[in-house]
Amino acid sequence: MKRKVLFLFTFFLILSLLSACQGDTLLDPKNPVTLTMWHNYGGQMRYTMDEMIDEFNGTIGAEKGIIVNVTSISGSATLHEKLTMAANNDPGAPELPDITTAYPKTALILAEKDLLVDLNEQFTEEELAKYVPRFIEEGIFDNKLYVFPTAKSTEVLFVNNTLFNRFAKDTDISFDDLKTFEGIIKAAELYYQWSDNQTPHIQNDGRAFYIPDSLFNLTQVGYRQLGDEFVKDETLDLASPVFSKIWDLFYEPMVKGHIAIFDGYASDLAKTGDIICTTSSTAGVVFFPPAVTYSDNTTEPVEYGILPYPTFQEGEKIAIQRGSGMCVTKSSKEKEYAAAIFLKWFTQPQQNLYFISSTGYLPVTEEAYGEMMSQEINNISDKNIKKLLSTAIEMQREYDFYIPPTFENIDKLEKDFENKIRKIASDSRKEYLNHLKDTDSKGANKWVGYTAKEAQKILGDL
Repeated sequence: MKRKVLFLFTFFLILSLLSACQGDTLLDPKNPVTLTMWHNYGGQMRYTMDEMIDEFNGTIGAEKGIIVNVTSISGSATLHEKLTMAANNDPGAPELPDITTAYPKTALILAEKDLLVDLNEQFTEEELAKYVPRFIEEGIFDNKLYVFPTAKSTEVLFVNNTLFNRFAKDTDISFDDLKTFEGIIKAAELYYQWSDNQTPHIQNDGRAFYIPDSLFNLTQVGYRQLGDEFVKDETLDLASPVFSKIWDLFYEPMVKGHIAIFDGYASDLAKTGDIICTTSSTAGVVFFPPAVTYSDNTTEPVEYGILPYPTFQEGEKIAIQRGSGMCVTKSSKEKEYAAAIFLKWFTQPQQNLYFISSTGYLPVTEEAYGEMMSQEINNISDKNIKKLLSTAIEMQREYDFYIPPTFENIDKLEKDFENKIRKIASDSRKEYLNHLKDTDSKGANKWVGYTAKEAQKILGDL
């Protein structure tokens, strides 16, 4: 029996060594393989990526015989367009790169045309076990790993602490209220009243307290927190009691001005002090400025708090998981093997933490969330990034994460839902403000807008 076990151990050891040797023979430092790479990182992330590509080419790349030639493409929409054009062989389309950043929806199009490498073939189970499981899960279609995690994001609660502390000092609101959406709604009503009272000579000029950067994401996550699914069979389940709960909680505060109605990024409202807090992507942290400029052109330095994503009362701690990864397109064995070597290097904890240390993205390995991140936080000078990564560690430990569904029509579904919700709320707010002109505050409270069932009928064709 012992001899049999020893034989099997020796057999698999030799097999693994032969596989490694075979991989090494695919590359020749004297005749390096050149890989083309597209990415859509902008700003600081672009500079960091370029710097890391240079480092790879000068170290591991030079040793193995790999040169990565990178092209930056402005914006994920442009990248998606170019990749789909190339995949469809459209006239004038460029050749597909060997490596590209891609969101799952784009990768799905490429995968359906059999253009992507199954990265399960390039990574061992032991290697994959080092990554956060749900990050790997997001890139798997039909049991094949097509999108490899390189940097992820989630949503958190950004709070203008300067304005919040000023408001909280005069009320019974505290940061504990911001742990739940119900607490945020309560704070929003009090803030509107408090800010309205700052100008007693002007009636009904209170300010909004909160806005979700994505109504669609809030609804998706809210459903999951409360034990249901918003998107079922590629349509929206508006008949769920959860929709009624979310509608009843948010609609009236939007109509009354407690929650902002805005078609744009929440950080734009934060820049002018028109909101105090927002649930937004961690990747947007760089857009929250160190000072706000008010409507009268005065400015004020501000400090931000970055808190874990709120939950609905009696809901589970769940937040959304977002962010692109990298795909490897089918080419030659040499190029596919070389691309995998680059991905392994790029996502090692040290490299990965360096890449995300100046951004709002999150690392992808289990090890990176441990002591290494704590050390990295100490070395970061940006206060908001430090706070964000500290919150990320807490959420990684305490939260589950929701992976949104991927299908062809998902973007249109999201856009239509958000546009219709904003239109309903905007029209209702106009009616409410007209109602205020014709009645006193007590009469205004008798105003009735759309019920959840009426909203379901309006949204029913989604």
